[in-house]
Amino acid sequence: MNPQISNRIRGDVYQVTAEEKEHFATRGYVHLRGLLTEAEVAELEVVYDRFLRREIEVPGKDYCDMAGDYGRDPADFSIINVMLPRRYHPEWQNNVFERRAASVSTQLCGEGMAIDYDQLLAKQPYKHDAVFAWHQDLAYWPNTPDTRTATLWLAIDDSTLDNGCMRFVPGTVEEAALRPHQPQYGDRGESHALGTELLPDDQVVPVPISRGDVTVHNERVMHGSGGNFTGGFRRAYVLAFRSQATIATERQLGFTHSHNDDREVLDGVGDGVANRGRGQVT
Repeated sequence: MNPQISNRIRGDVYQVTAEEKEHFATRGYVHLRGLLTEAEVAELEVVYDRFLRREIEVPGKDYCDMAGDYGRDPADFSIINVMLPRRYHPEWQNNVFERRAASVSTQLCGEGMAIDYDQLLAKQPYKHDAVFAWHQDLAYWPNTPDTRTATLWLAIDDSTLDNGCMRFVPGTVEEAALRPHQPQYGDRGESHALGTELLPDDQVVPVPISRGDVTVHNERVMHGSGGNFTGGFRRAYVLAFRSQATIATERQLGFTHSHNDDREVLDGVGDGVANRGRGQVT
């Protein structure tokens, strides 16, 4: 690791610079280099791959394909999606990524942030259709007064233009309302994926990152990713931090980010999403 990067790590704290905080605040995302060391990523990778091999049980729709409907055979998945791995493998809770990511979320969003959910996203080799549709995260969630979010996307593999790195549309953070979103593969009972349209004037910024790096994005910036045209996996480990009050409201509504949540709860998050304006921070 570059010494200038390693010097930013002090135990569980990763020091975010003033420039990085400004980038996150104004453009809705930021690339943080070297959040984890090679040894730390390698340790997480052992458990990660156990999920991919299905050695750790994940019930129902929480093991699915984000590039297709729930009816696909797992052998044909393009984007293997594991929701809430920390629920299904409690031994993973409080791992080094969770601890260091917590320090980043506080620096970017303020006090009172906590893990709302976690997720694994693995694009299988040579899956050209492993496309994660353009979306804004708020479209997936219930409306709450405090929308502050820091979603950390950790690269387990180098994430490149060829294997489907993250792409952002920074201008969307300035728009007054969310864009219209629609289910991508039937209704919410058939697939979890929502998507919106890229407009002609949208400026897309691809963000390739290295193993151990993260991108961090907020709740409003539009983002997506392309297919995997390489012979290797593109594995990512996602942690989303939101305010403790927001998490409590979600749970009261029966919303846990599980794809197994009650159908009425999942259907309700999309109501009027096109007209949803900026939430007020409380």
